[in-house]
Amino acid sequence: MAKDALTLKNEANSALKEGNISKAVELYSEAIKLDSQNAILYSNRSLAYLKLEDFGLAINDASKAIEIDPNFAKAYYRRAAAHISLFQPKDAVKDYKMAVNKAPNDVTARSKLRECEGLLKKIRFQEAIQVSDPPSALENVNIDDMDVSADYDGVELKAQMTEEFVFNMLERFQNGKKLPLKYAYSILRDIKEHYEKVPSLVDVRLKDDETLVVCGDTHGQFYDLLNIFKLHGYPSHTNKYLFNGDFVDRGSWSTEVAFTLYAFKLLYPDSIFLNRGNHETDDMNKVYGFEGECKAKYNERTFNIFSETFTALPLGTLIADTYLVLHGGLFSNDNVTLDQLRKIDRFSTKQPGQSGLMMEMLWTDPQTQPGRGVSKRGVGLQFGPDVSKKFCEANGLRAIIRSHEVRDQGYEVEHDGYCITVFSAPNYCDSTGNKGAVIKVKKDMELDFHQFEAVPHPNIRPMAYANGLLSGM
Repeated sequence: MAKDALTLKNEANSALKEGNISKAVELYSEAIKLDSQNAILYSNRSLAYLKLEDFGLAINDASKAIEIDPNFAKAYYRRAAAHISLFQPKDAVKDYKMAVNKAPNDVTARSKLRECEGLLKKIRFQEAIQVSDPPSALENVNIDDMDVSADYDGVELKAQMTEEFVFNMLERFQNGKKLPLKYAYSILRDIKEHYEKVPSLVDVRLKDDETLVVCGDTHGQFYDLLNIFKLHGYPSHTNKYLFNGDFVDRGSWSTEVAFTLYAFKLLYPDSIFLNRGNHETDDMNKVYGFEGECKAKYNERTFNIFSETFTALPLGTLIADTYLVLHGGLFSNDNVTLDQLRKIDRFSTKQPGQSGLMMEMLWTDPQTQPGRGVSKRGVGLQFGPDVSKKFCEANGLRAIIRSHEVRDQGYEVEHDGYCITVFSAPNYCDSTGNKGAVIKVKKDMELDFHQFEAVPHPNIRPMAYANGLLSGM
């Protein structure tokens, strides 16, 4: 017996509450086919898309709900949340104002409006005082003359990074301890200086006895990062790692993850490689928690120095002329070459913006249909299997390896093998139930996929340091 729209909606609502977001979207979509003028269905699916981080689709559904019912306050609220998720506070303020106008007694909407107006005011103030070429946050900081607090009970960080310091740091992080500011600044300074000499596309080759472990998003899930090392070994001269962006935000141990990766990079410069992700950017960090975490655990200067290290990170890694590893995906132009990627001036651009090769490398996603499509995220675009095949053949590649999206099994081989997604944050945000995965690559260039489950962590919720505007989504 065919189900009616109301039954499907109720089933979708249950799936949403249980965390089965993709199923909820499927059920809401079926209901919409039966009742295409029901604003509640579009608004509810908008919420599901928000949870999937498909912010462009969330905006479209909320807009459709408003078109059907211009007085539907919740739809304005949903659209505002999507705009905030994309760091579009001007648009969010407009929608929060409409939500309050349509539902003047809604205390939450009023609170969000005040918070969003405060954020917009702060942004405008920062824009007003910003100079064209601001000095480094490290300027006038004499790290060598800084003192280490007398209550610091860890290993001393000397001129060169040591194994003793790194493993003691990891132990201290597991016990909820922080780095002294002197050591935090020192690591960030040295990483910045290192990456300022590195090209935008890094070439990596493997010797007979070497393995490269390719990891996707880790998103501040420090205890899952330690589990990756437990399962596959710590970085060493023969056991190399490539982390493909999105080390920070959402998870509440983002500083620990970033300092761990940076410290290992300083210890073994030729054995750990880092690509920039779309969350190694100022706009995302201001919303999704990294800025707040830096201020809570260290100070504002720490965040500002981190930001400078993020702008210095390379945008992609080429493994033995065979696999291009980049965080998001491919391009709006079929004629992009690896040489063009090498020549990207990431130091002038700094932040990816809304267009250009850097933005596309960090933000785009694969789609099943041929050609290119409008981004479900609201930033970038989507590219089909024909795009992947053409790019790989033109550049002599076997495949691209990208991250940027949750996969239930931790990875997915897509586009007839020309596009591979790997995601290394299991049970993402403690809610999705996905596995994590890594890809092991050896000199023969065959790919070996390894899955793993999430491990327990201290009782601190994800997004604990995120902008309050994202709560209650």
